[in-house]
Amino acid sequence: MQDSLQHSSPLSSPLGRLSRQPGRRQAVHDPGHVFRDRYRIMRVLASGGFGITYLAQDQHLPSSPLCVVKQLCPKVRNPLALERAKRRFRQEAKVLAKVGSHSQIPRLLDYFTIHKDFYLVQEYIQGDVLTKEVRRHGVQSEIQVKRFLKDLLPVIKFIHRRRIIHRDIKPPNIIRCKQDGRLVLIDFGAVRECLVDVGHSGNYQAPLTQFVGTPGFAPPEQQALRPTFASDIYALGITCLFMLTGKTPIEFDTDPASGRVLWQDLVQVSPRFAALIDKMIEPDGRERYQSADEVLRVLALEPYQDSLAMGLSHKPLGSARPSAETVVPIQGYLSPVQRQAAEIRQLRSRQRRTGPKGSRSLGSRSVMLSSSSFHR
Repeated sequence: MQDSLQHSSPLSSPLGRLSRQPGRRQAVHDPGHVFRDRYRIMRVLASGGFGITYLAQDQHLPSSPLCVVKQLCPKVRNPLALERAKRRFRQEAKVLAKVGSHSQIPRLLDYFTIHKDFYLVQEYIQGDVLTKEVRRHGVQSEIQVKRFLKDLLPVIKFIHRRRIIHRDIKPPNIIRCKQDGRLVLIDFGAVRECLVDVGHSGNYQAPLTQFVGTPGFAPPEQQALRPTFASDIYALGITCLFMLTGKTPIEFDTDPASGRVLWQDLVQVSPRFAALIDKMIEPDGRERYQSADEVLRVLALEPYQDSLAMGLSHKPLGSARPSAETVVPIQGYLSPVQRQAAEIRQLRSRQRRTGPKGSRSLGSRSVMLSSSSFHR
């Protein structure tokens, strides 16, 4: 099926206009335009370097439910490169379709290409992005940020298990659903990766030529084009700082020697939570939490840290060492022979303390106990 865009050029139609950026031609469609005779544009939700996001209606379904149409504009130099980009786009779209089974990721409803542009159609999540929530209601408390982490980390764990790195976790890419309050993670960087130029040699060049992410939220290894799963943990930690302080990454000072973000003088939190955030945003990826599970475990144990610390306290071994007369039961049980031997040692100990007179009477009893114990 051909899209109406092919029959109505943005240059000649009042429904479209052009937004020109160096090296590419990007059509921006006005309200009323229909993609594939199905998705009618309501308004533009957002625009950026990789494309435009529209709010649209699906006219093929009863009651024309709302959906999100993302127009992605690949940066390619020749038709062969465009075909390769299309293939990769379809592969990544299929991956998104799989992760969309999670309740905290928008479902992928459709995907298609028209001319040199790629399109994703996703479930519309009604609600506010985290940026707007903080701007409207103010900074959040330690308890609220902990709850946020416990709510969002499971979905990060879910995508990491499927070998996907989000690469662009930040407040504008997290929506709190108006209907039930759940947090929804949007705008995966993996799809944008297929929009960059592909070399004439046919090798996919994105890891070597194109940064995907947002400066300030992306850790050093991601800026060096080597993202890991821990890169998403870093971005999530910086997002927590935004929630606690209302400040964007560029507003924080950093230690020139270590590159660490200096934030603890700006907000009061418990020492343990401060240590958790610090480890999430550690510039050295090897010193950072490596998985969502690690952070979840620390959060789960935190309420019990004081009691655990008390349970682990102990006296020096010298003061607790049993005497020679003490018999330590094995699994709480002493055999008859062990009990008799213990009595003999205790009696001999008393003999040494009471002197020669007591020694004679106690000694004879010891012999009797000793002999009787071996005849039982």
